[in-house]
Amino acid sequence: MLTIRNLSKSFSGTEVLSRISLQVDEGEFIALVGASGSGKTTLLRCLSLREKWTEGQYIYNGKEITELNLLQQLKFRKHWAFAEEKKRLNPRTTALKNVLGARWQQLPIWRLITRSVGMEEHMTGMDALEKVGLLDKAKMKVEKLSGGEQQRVAMAMAMVKGATILVADEPVAGLDPHRAEQLMQDLRDVCRSAGVTIICSLHKIELAERFATRIWGINRGKIVVDTQNRRLTQREKDMIFA
Repeated sequence: MLTIRNLSKSFSGTEVLSRISLQVDEGEFIALVGASGSGKTTLLRCLSLREKWTEGQYIYNGKEITELNLLQQLKFRKHWAFAEEKKRLNPRTTALKNVLGARWQQLPIWRLITRSVGMEEHMTGMDALEKVGLLDKAKMKVEKLSGGEQQRVAMAMAMVKGATILVADEPVAGLDPHRAEQLMQDLRDVCRSAGVTIICSLHKIELAERFATRIWGINRGKIVVDTQNRRLTQREKDMIFA
């Protein structure tokens, strides 16, 4: 699905990411862990096409993204969604209307002008909410939903726009332990039910060990650990946080 070869990123001559090579498969829930300043956010922004890299290959479903022209890259970009989209939720409208609002971006101009919602669009929105486990909350206003449920609405919005890879930077930041665990379980469930790939950064390695299907450890711009879900050894933790 996604292949990264020798990805490097520099700012003002300082290397932030160094020759990262990764293979990502459909439906994985990947946790990226590392200390502050290790390069987590920069890597996520590069993976979600929000940031250009200095060198390296980025291959998606057999297509080399860096070899595409600007128009072709914009077309491919719909397959990625960054968690910042949560900020675009309208809290005073329903979950379904938020999803349909994202769907409107895929419609012909005359449908945008009239804002008419056909049965096909309605069912597409409901299908997306069902995939993220919110079918029963479709007509509930977003402001009444929990933080984790709002995250899932944002994911449904991304999916109706064609996103297959969702990237989140510290999605559990600011949540109490119970809500953080619930959100992590929600993210894993979305991967299973919708077949999307989720890559998120985390400070708490315990959450990565409990919920992610795969763990990446980054230290000083290099991936030093890449393992399937399990408890990390003390040696691996030292490699990540040394």
